[in-house]
Amino acid sequence: MPAPATIVIAGGGLAAAKAAEALRGEGFDGRLVLVGRETHLPYERPPLSKDYLQGTGERDKIFVHDRSWYAEHDVELRLGVEVTGIDPAAHRVTLSDGEQLGYDRLLLATGSRPRRPDLPGADRPEVLYLRTVDDSERLRATLAGAGRVAILGAGWIGLEVAAAARAAGAEVTVIETASAPLLRVLGPHVAGVFTALHREHGVTFLFDARPAEITGSGVLLEGGAHVEADVVVAGVGAEPDTDLARAAGLTVEDGVKVGADLRTSDPDIFAAGDVANAYHPLLGRHVRVEHWANALNQPAVAARAMLGRSGEYDNLPYFFTDQYDLGMEYAGHVPPGRTPDVVVRGDLDAREFIAFWLDEQDRVLAAMNVNIWDVTDHTQALIRSRKPVDRAALADPGTPLDQLLPS
Repeated sequence: MPAPATIVIAGGGLAAAKAAEALRGEGFDGRLVLVGRETHLPYERPPLSKDYLQGTGERDKIFVHDRSWYAEHDVELRLGVEVTGIDPAAHRVTLSDGEQLGYDRLLLATGSRPRRPDLPGADRPEVLYLRTVDDSERLRATLAGAGRVAILGAGWIGLEVAAAARAAGAEVTVIETASAPLLRVLGPHVAGVFTALHREHGVTFLFDARPAEITGSGVLLEGGAHVEADVVVAGVGAEPDTDLARAAGLTVEDGVKVGADLRTSDPDIFAAGDVANAYHPLLGRHVRVEHWANALNQPAVAARAMLGRSGEYDNLPYFFTDQYDLGMEYAGHVPPGRTPDVVVRGDLDAREFIAFWLDEQDRVLAAMNVNIWDVTDHTQALIRSRKPVDRAALADPGTPLDQLLPS
């Protein structure tokens, strides 16, 4: 494979910035163009629903690099525009301002976008979403003056926004179609921890509730009940931004389908971050997760592949959250449709525990540590071992985790 002369990165987030960093770090000295639709420098998204939303994080801290870094590393920034078309045969992209750029390799780092509820009134101005830094700043300013907040969805974003709204002094009602928060991810046993946490901080949950309409004064539910609210926040998930890839004829299945080297169905186009549905060699299947860790780490593998070097992305899915006095890390992956057993080490009620999700062969699929730290190396090693574990020893805090690893 001849060395590329020009590489274009479509996207302006963490994955895009880390790809530029990795390419220069790998010795690529050709033309490197980063195209991002936002006018901001590439930034990290986790603070937008955590400390930055609550006003305790500094704005400058969210950016991956300052502007001088891009100049020093000869990265051309095209901010405030976006790639609107790809011509794979001509190896050319078209930008929203009409400019066309040729490329030898192209990286799609287009991320994901919030799902919009299919409800009457979803386009009302008081309905807010959280994806960008501008969204976060608008939401923070709105929460500061809001008396009552209704949140659609009890996923990670919904719960983090609930914590921020309570910190701002607002009354908060979370409307969730399932019977518990995070039910699909955690299962009923562990999901109850988050129900209790938020109720202790004054959050009202409406479970098994279905919104029918967003009104000018709140949310109308099926059955006729009305939740009064000054502000409605939609946290009903996200979807990969695959429009470019689909129009270019790339294989799209729950994201842009890529191999373990992040290469798409076109040998000169790659994808990383939220938009990539990547084959995971350890898990033996394609996995797409909207987690910070993928945007942080996948670009290094994609960069090497774009330069004709070998490598596979096999990091376990990982994410974290901070809500009130609860801090949590989660690693691993439970395939959709699986109902694994849960083994808990520690005290659920005290919110100091490690939960393990086990398959029918007693192999650890995923693990979550809550207010217990410096254990992720061991929990990830248990997942990677793909070996059965002793359930009693796994649940016993007196048995060091490293003793459970196969020799």
